[in-house]
Amino acid sequence: RKQHIYALYNIEECIATMNLTNLFSNINPREVIKNLPDAVFVVDSDGKIIWANDKASIIFETNTSDLKGLYFNEIVANGMELAEKSYARRNSVVTGAFTIEGKEFFIEMNAKKYIDQYFVTIRDITAMTNVLANAEKTGRLNKEKNIMLIKLSNEIKSPLQSIIGFSQALLDGLGGAINDKQDKYVKIIHKNSTELLHFMDKFLEFSQAESSLFSYNLQQFDLINTIQSVVRNNEKDLNTKELTVNYDFDEFNKKTIYSDENCLKTALQDLIETSIKLTDVGSITIKVDHPDMETVENSSIKILKDSYSYVRISITDTGMGLAESEKDGLFEPYTHLDKAHKKTILRSLVLGTAQTIIRRLGGNIGVSSEVMKGTCFTVILPIEKE
Repeated sequence: RKQHIYALYNIEECIATMNLTNLFSNINPREVIKNLPDAVFVVDSDGKIIWANDKASIIFETNTSDLKGLYFNEIVANGMELAEKSYARRNSVVTGAFTIEGKEFFIEMNAKKYIDQYFVTIRDITAMTNVLANAEKTGRLNKEKNIMLIKLSNEIKSPLQSIIGFSQALLDGLGGAINDKQDKYVKIIHKNSTELLHFMDKFLEFSQAESSLFSYNLQQFDLINTIQSVVRNNEKDLNTKELTVNYDFDEFNKKTIYSDENCLKTALQDLIETSIKLTDVGSITIKVDHPDMETVENSSIKILKDSYSYVRISITDTGMGLAESEKDGLFEPYTHLDKAHKKTILRSLVLGTAQTIIRRLGGNIGVSSEVMKGTCFTVILPIEKE
C-alpha cells in the first residue's frame, strides 16, 4: 500500500515537472493517469512493477493485479536497460514486448526516473510496424523484380524480334507465295508482335529507370543538337501525320548544358512521342528558355544559385488534349493496372519513364492540357555543376 501511494506521489510529481500543473489544476491526477491513452508503469530500481494503469492491462491482455509484482524485463525485452537509455537520452525507444501468455508485439517506450523509480509510458505500435515492414518488403521486391526484368530483357525481346522478322519475310515473299487469307493472318501477326515489342521496350525502359541499375554520366553537351536529333528520330511518324515541328530557341542563352545526354534523350523521346500520338493535325512547338526563380521554386526541385542554372523545355502540341480524368496518375503507370485500355497504360509507362529520369537528373516535369486545344509538357532541369 505504501509503495502504491509512493508511486502515485511520484507520478503527480512527474506531472508537475512536465509543467502540466495548470492543465490539471481542476482534475484529479490519479484519474488522468488511469485514463491515459498509453500504458503507464511505475517500476522500482530492482525492475519490479509496483503500479500499472488500466491501459497497461489492455495492451498486455491481463489484469493490473497480475502485472504488479512482475519484473519489467519479463514483459518488455531488455526493459530496464532500455528504460535507462530512454531516460538518459530523453527520447523514445522501440522494442518488443510480451503478454503473460507469450504473445509478442512491438512497443514505443518513454521513461522518466524519479529518485529510485521509473515512470514508463508504453504505446503499442505493432500495426504501424507491420505497415512499415510490408512497405519495405514491397519496395525490396519491386527493385529485385526490376533488376530481373532488365537482365532478362534479351530473352524477353528476342522471340518477339524473330516473329516480327520472319513474318515480314513471309510478307516479302521470301518463303514463297502465300494466298490472300494467309497474307491477312501474317499481317495481323506482324502488326501485333510489333506493337507488343514496342510495349515491352517501354516497360523495360521504365523498369530500368526505376531500378538500382540506373546510372547516369554527367557531362557537357549541346542541348539544341540533342533536341533536334530526337525530333529526327521521329520523322517517320511526323511525316505520316503531316505534322510540322517549330523551334523557339531565341531566349536560350547557353549553348551547352551539364547533364546526362542519353538520359535526357530518352525522356525527350518519350514526351515527343506522346505529343505525336495526341496530335493528328497541326504542329508541335519546342521552346527552350531559362525559367525565373519563382517557376523553379514551384516545380519542387533543388534550388541552385540563379535562374540561369536551369533550363525549361516546353513541348506544346495542337492535338486533342487530355480530359481531367486522364491527367490523374498520368506519370504513374501502377495506378492504371486495373484499367483495360492498353493505350492508357502504355502512355503512363512512357511518361512515367520520362518523369523518373528527369527527377533522377534533379528536375521535374509538369503538364497542362485542354481538350481539343492541345497539351504542353514542361521540363525544368538544372544544367550546371553544383
